[in-house]
Amino acid sequence: MSRSSELFTAAQAHIPGGVNSPVRAFRAVGGEPIFFKRGEGAYLIDADDRRFIDYVCSWGPLVLGHAHPEVIDAVVETARSGLSFGTPTEVEIALADKVVEIMPSIEKVRMVSSGTEATMSALRLARGFTGRDRIVKFEGCYHGHGDSLLVKAGSGALTLGVPTSPGVPASLAEHTLTLSFNDADQVHEVFSEMGDSIAAIIVEPVAGNMNCVLPEPGFLEALRTVCDAHGTVLIFDEVMTGFRVGLAGAQAHYGVNPDLTTLGKVIGGGMPVGAFGGRADIMDHIAPDGPVYQAGTLSGNPVAMTAGLTTLNVITSQSDFYPRLSQRTAALIDGIQEAGRAAGIPIAANQAGTMFGLFFTDVPKVGSFTDVMACDTARFSAFFRAMLTEGIYLAPSAFEVGFLSAAHGDAEIEATIEAARKALRTL
Repeated sequence: MSRSSELFTAAQAHIPGGVNSPVRAFRAVGGEPIFFKRGEGAYLIDADDRRFIDYVCSWGPLVLGHAHPEVIDAVVETARSGLSFGTPTEVEIALADKVVEIMPSIEKVRMVSSGTEATMSALRLARGFTGRDRIVKFEGCYHGHGDSLLVKAGSGALTLGVPTSPGVPASLAEHTLTLSFNDADQVHEVFSEMGDSIAAIIVEPVAGNMNCVLPEPGFLEALRTVCDAHGTVLIFDEVMTGFRVGLAGAQAHYGVNPDLTTLGKVIGGGMPVGAFGGRADIMDHIAPDGPVYQAGTLSGNPVAMTAGLTTLNVITSQSDFYPRLSQRTAALIDGIQEAGRAAGIPIAANQAGTMFGLFFTDVPKVGSFTDVMACDTARFSAFFRAMLTEGIYLAPSAFEVGFLSAAHGDAEIEATIEAARKALRTL
C-alpha cells in the first residue's frame, strides 16, 4: 500500500470524506487522492517521493511556482515577529496600495481571509448600498459556498433560483437569478422586467469553475450597460483571474471596469487571503465608515500580507512576465491538441493568460455551460489518470481550470506534451 493510500485511510476517520475540500477527493476522476508533502518550482513531491509537474499551482495562487525563495524568505522573516496580532500592521497598507495601483477599478480595498468571504462581503455591500435584495449570477460560475450563491436556475429566465445544497434556505435562494453565461440577450430581457430591483450582477469575467470559458465579445460590455441603466452594482469575481489573465486582471484585459472586484489566490502568494474593493463611494458604506457590517479577526494577517506583497513585487519587477508565461501556456495547449489529433482524439482548448482549459469534444469552440456539459468527462478522467502515471498532475476534475507558473520552463512544457502523447495513445 502506498503512503498516500495509508494517509487517505487515516484521514477518513475524522475528516469528512478524508479531505477538507470536496474536489480533492478524486471522486470525479476515480481513484484515491494523492497526499503531497513538498513543492519545488514547477513540481510537487508526494508522500511516496514521486515527482509531478504541477498544473494546479494550489488552484492558482502560485504564479511564481512552489516555494519561491523570495516569498519564502519574506514570510519566514515576518513570522519571526509573530504570526498574528489582530491589529493594524504596516504591511496591510503596502499591499492595499499595491492592489489599488495595479487594478484599474479599485479605489479602496478591504482584506479578508478567503475568496468566499470576499464574494459574500461584496454582495452584502452591494445590497446595503442599493437597498435591494435580488442578485444575478451565471450558470457555471462559482463564487464560493455562500448561501446566496449555491443556487441553480429556475425553469426560465425570469424564474428565481432554487437551492443546490441542503442547508440553503429557499427564501434566500429566491432572491437569486441564475442566467446563462455569455447570453447578453437574456440579461437584457431580465433587466427590462425587473432591473430596478436587482442589487448586483456577480460574474467571473472568465469562467474558471466550469473549466476555462471566455466571455463572448460584447458580453461583459452588456453587463456594464444594464448595470449603469438600472443603478445595479457590477461585481467581477476575479479571485481566479486577478493577476492571472494579466497583471491588472480580466477587467483590464477586456476593458470593462466593474464597480466592485473580489480578489484572492495570487494576492496571498500561497497563504489564505481574499479581498474586495472598488469605487470609493460604495466602499465607504462598509463599517466602520458605513452601516454595512463586515469583520474578520485575522483579516490582514501580516504573514499572508507579506506573501502576497512579495509575490506582486516580483511579478511587477519583470516587464515580460505575462507575455512570457502566456506564450508558454499557448505552447502547452497547442502541443496537447496536436497530440490529440495524432491519436484521433479531438480536444478543444481555451486560454486566458496563464489559465487554460482542455475539453474532450469535437466542438471547435467551447463557450457556454451547455458546451461544457456536453464534453466527454469519462475520457477526461481516463486522460487524467494516464497523465498521473506519466508524472503530470492536472486538476482532478473536468470542470476545473489549469494554471502555469513562472517556474514552468521549456523542459517542463516539452515533458508534459510528450506525456500527453503517451497518455492519449492509451485512450
